[in-house]
Amino acid sequence: MADGGRREQRAFIGSFTAAGGPGVLTAAMDRGSGALTLLSVVDGVPDPSYLALSPARDMLYAVSETADGAVVAYRVDGDQPEPAGPLVSVGGSGPTHLSVFAGHVLTANYGSGSVTALPVRDDGALVGAASSVFQHKGSGPHTRRQQSPHAHQVQPDPSGRWAVSVDLGTDSVRVCALDGGRLTLHREIALRPGSGPRHLAFHPRGEHAYVLNELAPTVTVCRWNALEGSLRPVGETPVLSGVPDGDAYPSGIVVSPDGRFVWTATRGQDVVSVLTPDAVGEGLRLVATVPCGGTWPRALALDPSGRFLYTANERSGDVTWFAVDPDTGMPRRGGSVEVPAASCVVFG
Repeated sequence: MADGGRREQRAFIGSFTAAGGPGVLTAAMDRGSGALTLLSVVDGVPDPSYLALSPARDMLYAVSETADGAVVAYRVDGDQPEPAGPLVSVGGSGPTHLSVFAGHVLTANYGSGSVTALPVRDDGALVGAASSVFQHKGSGPHTRRQQSPHAHQVQPDPSGRWAVSVDLGTDSVRVCALDGGRLTLHREIALRPGSGPRHLAFHPRGEHAYVLNELAPTVTVCRWNALEGSLRPVGETPVLSGVPDGDAYPSGIVVSPDGRFVWTATRGQDVVSVLTPDAVGEGLRLVATVPCGGTWPRALALDPSGRFLYTANERSGDVTWFAVDPDTGMPRRGGSVEVPAASCVVFG
């Protein structure tokens, strides 16, 4: 316990076991410096590459990013997560992302190009079978990466009314309703062909969304209308200055709690980019790029206070933390902790 009786800040880290990762790690975060200290490891689940916490922060859910995709639930009352039931199939392959929405865990299944809804019991454990598997359809112009749908992320919108999924293979974002456990398509929004959207982050005011594109190192700015469940692209901004030398595959995007800054990570260039929205959140400006602290930053995370930024550097096998300048948004490297095949960081 810390801070006058409040539980000490915890971080949970995912990794690729097939590439030597240890599984799911728990770390303590120093609230003053942002430094991480590893506390425990839970293994036994193949490739727990992405994690999500329940709204009460007492349950942790992890994908198993394998051909036979699955999700597992853990109780996180102490320093060692405890399994809360067996792996549950998602009815799709290669789940890369998951979130909690309306009493369900939703997964984005990259390999099969689908989104799955898994019901959650009152105690936070998974019921044991998917209530819905929504199959995306379509393709894109990139001959190697867009021959079929590739759902890469799914999350609730800020109003809690809609499930929003991002599909790299079809250059589109889908808005779905979840009614009686069934996912139904409400609207599909087309983005620029060949852009390869990967992840989306909402502005804290809930009126704009920023879509990070993997196949073109850019962010697409969109207006979001929660009442209508509609997303409208209004502009696109590069996350790198000039033409990149070599590979450039954007991976993660986060927005500061006050909406003043947007950060992205780009693999290949191995940088974190700092962008600033205009007063209404509709225009983005690239301010600077800084080294990510390692190699191949697969994910980017912000601690709940918004003071510290974290990169999960998959190929160098570490998680690096940065202190964020509150006036400029510039990240200043603080240190790193070794995590082989690191893939994501979430905070409890």
